[in-house]
Order: sequence, then structure tokens, then C-alpha cells
Amino acid sequence: MNVPATRPVDAAAVKAVRQFNRFYTARIGALDGYLGSDLSLTDVRVLYELAHRETPIASEIGKSLGLDAGYLSRILRRFDAAGWLTRKPHPGDARHQLLALTEAGHAAFAPLQQKSRDEAGALLAPLSAAQRQQMLDAMSTVQALLDPATPAATRPTTAILRDPVPGDIGWVVQQHGEIYAREYGWNSEFEALVAEIAAQFLRKFQPDSERCWIAELNGERVGAVFVVRKSATTAQLRMLILAPQARGLGLGARLTDECIGFARRKGYKKMVLWTNSCLAAARGIYAARGFKLTKSEPYEGFGQQLVGETWELKL
Repeated sequence: MNVPATRPVDAAAVKAVRQFNRFYTARIGALDGYLGSDLSLTDVRVLYELAHRETPIASEIGKSLGLDAGYLSRILRRFDAAGWLTRKPHPGDARHQLLALTEAGHAAFAPLQQKSRDEAGALLAPLSAAQRQQMLDAMSTVQALLDPATPAATRPTTAILRDPVPGDIGWVVQQHGEIYAREYGWNSEFEALVAEIAAQFLRKFQPDSERCWIAELNGERVGAVFVVRKSATTAQLRMLILAPQARGLGLGARLTDECIGFARRKGYKKMVLWTNSCLAAARGIYAARGFKLTKSEPYEGFGQQLVGETWELKL
């Protein structure tokens, strides 16, 4: 086992680090009732892990957050008591349980997540584009220096969600065509359908009631999702896509949460989506957020025998 060499640390450097810690924890409101709630910063971080991991397991969450098993267990018991958490046996390991947020748990977490986004945006808002990039680069440098075990070039950073720019919608169509052909054997009929939906979104875009997010990871496009207006009271989630290199990071869940939060803020009463029974990962994300399967119908399409599904979520 290689133990990193330790070096004498200047007292002024220690003081500077502690001063920055005091500044930043106060700036993000972590000292008392995180994000204006009755929850601690640790509580909210555990909620985040439960909401964004594909298969949440207590031991993995504890390891990721550096939490004592007993401390994490007490947090999870409080979530149980609040009706925010469900548990079921792990299909591959009887020693573990799979955890999941209930609909009430997601409802409790959603406003906290939105407030966190708003506050992060408020931190960046006064800065110029160059200053924002300087700040992000500095944050990446800190992470690289304190986490040298993972090479900086391969370390995944938090994905950035942004509005689309020219060329992005074409990329979305391309990704659907390539990924579904490679992984499910779907033919070009599917790419044509996606192209038609994407073209309609661009031509008839209603900025007050519709939205698209493009996800970037390390400067590369890796995902997208759309919310479109189906009626005055119903929003439709469409074209959720993730590149293979972005899977397992909770990004599909994060994109879906953005859609739900947007629909609620715009006053929609219901969100609907259409998917296929073979898309297990996407269906898991929808079910975990309270979507209910309302219609299932076999059909022949895209060169395959498929089962189309309609899912709905009351907002």
C-alpha cells in the first residue's frame, strides 16, 4: 500500500483554507437549516443520492458521502418515519436493501433541489462569462488536487444543463438514431420520427410553456430532454436521451427532475410521456418519480415488435 508523503504545511496556508471554508459554508447557507429548510446539509445530500442513483444502497451512499453507518442509519430512519423512503430486498445480494424515495420523498426534495439551483445561479449571475469559467476552472483544480487518485482527464465532473444552441437539435436526432439502432435494432423509421418531433419543437416553440435542456459533461454533449405543451393543463416529456458515457451518473434522473420542476412552476396539472416496455432504465426513472403506467399496447414499428406505453404524473 502506497501512503502519500506528508509535507510540512505553513500555518498561513492552513488559516487561508479555514477562512475559505467559513466563507463558503456561510455563503451557501449550510450553517443552519440548509436551503431554508429544517434539514441539515447532510440530510439534503442523502436525499440527493436517493433521488439520483439508479440503484441506491445504504452502504454505497455512506461510502460516497463519508458517513458513519450509524449516522446514516438514523437519517434513513427519519426519512422512513416521514414517509419519504421505501425499502425492498436487493435481487442480487440478500445482505442489502434497495432504497427509493416515495412520491412524498420526491415532493419534499424537489423544492430543495430547485432552490439549490437558484442559489448556484445567483452565485454565478454577477460574473462575466470569463469570470464564470475562471471560477469553474478553479473548482476543477481544487477537486483534481484533493482527489489525485482519479486522473483529472478521466474524472467526471457535474454535468452542466443549458439551453440549446444551433446544432444541438440535430445532435439529439443523431443520438436517437445511432443509439437505438445499435442497442435495440430499430431502423431509420425511428430516426425519422424523432426528426419530425424535433422540427416541430423548433418551428412551434412556445418559450413560456416549453423547454429543452442539453446536458454537457467535460464540455461534451451527453444528454437532452424536452418538455412540450400538450394542452393548457398537460405537459409532455419527450426525447430523453443519454449517451453511453453519461450513464450511471444519475443524469437521466436529473433531466427528468428538471422537466417535472419546470412543469410545476408553469402551472401544469399533469405530465405525460410515451415510451416502450423494453426501455427498462427510463421506465425505472419514471416509476421512481411517481409516474403511473396508464396504457400499454403492442405494435409493430421501427422494424421490431414492441409494446408502447403511456405514463402519467399528477403534478
